[in-house]
Amino acid sequence: MKEIASILHISSRTAESHKYEMMQVLGVSTTAELIQYAIRLNLVTALGQP
Repeated sequence: MKEIASILHISSRTAESHKYEMMQVLGVSTTAELIQYAIRLNLVTALGQP
């Protein structure tokens, strides 16, 4: 969260709050599920993938 917050110029707490809100809207309960969701939508790529 610290790295993301730094990039976005927001506090770590604000970044964490945004993550929690996204998880609720998307209906996921863990960070792993949130990451899997983002991978399925091609918003991010899995490590080791070209």
